[in-house]
Amino acid sequence: MSEEERDEPSRAQVVLLAVSAVASGLLTDLTSQLLSQSFSQGGIVPWVGGFVTLLLMVAIVLRLLARAKQARRRRQLSVGELHIAAEEAEQWMVALGSNAGGMAAAEWFTLNEDRLWQLLAAESPHNDAIDDFARICDALEAWYVRRPHPEALLQLSELLSAAAEAAGRRTLSELAAARAATAYRMLGDLDTANVRLSVSDNIGANGRTAFALKTRRQVERALVNLAIADRAPAGNDRDEAVLNARDRLDEARLRRPGPDLAADVAISINLAVVHLYQYDSEGALEHLRPAHAHATAAGDVSGEAHALELIGVAAWMQRNRHEAVSRWEHAADLYAEIDEREGHARCLQHLGSAEVAAGNRETALLLLEQSRELRTSESEILTRYLDAAQRIADVPEVDDDPPHRKAGTWLKRAFRRFVGGLK
Repeated sequence: MSEEERDEPSRAQVVLLAVSAVASGLLTDLTSQLLSQSFSQGGIVPWVGGFVTLLLMVAIVLRLLARAKQARRRRQLSVGELHIAAEEAEQWMVALGSNAGGMAAAEWFTLNEDRLWQLLAAESPHNDAIDDFARICDALEAWYVRRPHPEALLQLSELLSAAAEAAGRRTLSELAAARAATAYRMLGDLDTANVRLSVSDNIGANGRTAFALKTRRQVERALVNLAIADRAPAGNDRDEAVLNARDRLDEARLRRPGPDLAADVAISINLAVVHLYQYDSEGALEHLRPAHAHATAAGDVSGEAHALELIGVAAWMQRNRHEAVSRWEHAADLYAEIDEREGHARCLQHLGSAEVAAGNRETALLLLEQSRELRTSESEILTRYLDAAQRIADVPEVDDDPPHRKAGTWLKRAFRRFVGGLK
């Protein structure tokens, strides 16, 4: 903490000083009036007036002290409640997508999301509470990336940005801008996502979080470029966006702040996606096999399922239908175990599309309808597959969704491991 931060009085102290100043003024005015009235009457009256004035002064001072004590007690309870909530939210955040209670973690966030927001909305974090405030924001971010809710993620980034500015914490401002970029990418506003990444770059504080945040921005830029590739027709623009994504991921891998299995899995999966965009199934598998092994070793069920899902995509590109279906079924089961519905829905769509290609109408419709029920938003590709399944006798060619990217939620662990708290 800087000398400026140490010397700056807390908001509670400022309010108490202001109240004392006003009370002092009121007491002085009241005392003057009472003394003036009493002394003007002579005899014993001045003494009675002085005694009454003294009692009034003591009563008011005691009342002010009691109120200040109550305010301090409420403040202590608020900070304590925020700390307990932050500890709990962080523990469940780590469990999200893991074999150590992934389903329970999803249920916990579903039940406690509103309570966490109420705590954030009620708190104007001082330096003694800002870290716990930020930890709750981290946990909610992991939840909103996994259970896509970009609007809430954007609101979360704005809340953290305001708190960071009030507390003078540049690193948290940097993180808030990067988080906003993720939200805008998820909303499809890629230009604004790039602007927010530039803002995060410009804030760029030095310190223990610097490398972790730089890695996050590189991964996010790669995801933005892959989203640009999604929109571009085959040709130079699409190829350039894919190559830019690959460059950003290579840089992220080289600059990540120390060895970390979760980071390796996320970056490897996204590099595999780049190869799949380039129709290079073998190149993708070179990244997916170690990613799958590392995720399994780390107990990262989400990463394991994602790697298996993409191994299935690579197998399908190699016209190995049996392996592709086997991988997608396994990935679907793993996603279901941790209640990761978007991943589960994608695998059901893959399986449904395979049944459409095989001409199995009833099975295709069943799988695709299940996929639609799990989706949090409409999918144009899924709708086209459902239409194709309905008229199975005349199956049209339908391009599948582009390979799903890894959104970088591994940072929930990377930050804690390499940073030791957002200081």
